[in-house]
Amino acid sequence: MKTTLLALATSTALATLSTGALAQSSVTLFGILDAAAGQVKNGSAGSVKRLASGSASTSRWGLRGVEDIGGGLRAGFHLEAGIGLDTGTTDAKFWGRRSTVSLMGGFGELRLGRDYTPTAYNTFADEFGIVGVGSRGIFSYGGGSNLGSPATTVLRADNTVGYFLPAMGGVYGHFQVAAGEGVNGNKYTGGRLGYKAGPVDIGVAYGKTDTGATPDFKNYNIQFNYTLGFATLHTLYDVKQWSPRETKDLSIGATIPVGVGAVKLGYTRANRSGGAVGSGFSNADDSTRLGIGYLHNLSKRTAVYTTYGQVSNKGAARSSVLYAAPAGMLGGEKSSGLEFGVRHVF
Repeated sequence: MKTTLLALATSTALATLSTGALAQSSVTLFGILDAAAGQVKNGSAGSVKRLASGSASTSRWGLRGVEDIGGGLRAGFHLEAGIGLDTGTTDAKFWGRRSTVSLMGGFGELRLGRDYTPTAYNTFADEFGIVGVGSRGIFSYGGGSNLGSPATTVLRADNTVGYFLPAMGGVYGHFQVAAGEGVNGNKYTGGRLGYKAGPVDIGVAYGKTDTGATPDFKNYNIQFNYTLGFATLHTLYDVKQWSPRETKDLSIGATIPVGVGAVKLGYTRANRSGGAVGSGFSNADDSTRLGIGYLHNLSKRTAVYTTYGQVSNKGAARSSVLYAAPAGMLGGEKSSGLEFGVRHVF
């Protein structure tokens, strides 16, 4: 009888401790699996039928967690890896999408590790989620987006220390520095400040990357999104400079809810200047992007979609719906793509 009572007391105590521990911390496995079948055409490079990974949202998986450490403080981590769903591969950097550890509290969040830059965060809320053949990401992060400089910080940066403002009545902010650690093009300083309340979301961001003996690579942008009664308007003005090269991208898009789905429309004009004739960055080397798509939610976690995108180039410009122009595509040629895909979130 005594043995039975002791065992019962022990199991009750362990259960209580376990429940308390779970109430104070958590670890979550998450991810997105996204694949699309379609065809792309890139001028003289011809047409290719393909299965692509991540055309509505980047395919990924990861772990994130948070622990309440008392005194109003929490510790957190975020590890996220990209998945090539079509081939079963992952990125060259395994946790290349994000690998950070944080301290959070009433002061905001202090975050360390590999993370998105403030200028990149300012581009995410677009109609196509910055991926796929119809997205403005073709210009924001595609081939030549660093203007040919050594800068590696257009989208993410290694070795970062970042600070995020606490919630302050709709005001948000993010400030970040990244140590170069002897790698040319890795040293970054930037910040973002914005306001989001009701139908309005507006943010401005600036970043500078040290490229060694060459001029600094600079990127600044302003995003403005507005939710109307029948649609959400997405706009972005994004400027990148690596003297004397410069590109000014103006994007306008819309997400229009239709039943359980949404129609997506987008346009970008990339105005390039400063580079030598034939470089792809001269005054004559401009490009435009048109995108149209529809995403239909089958459930809270699963959707099907279709997207058509077209890029028109002038001069020596070689922007492609593949983000990196294939060998054989010539300057001034068009690029287009049509995709049908499935996305599942877990």
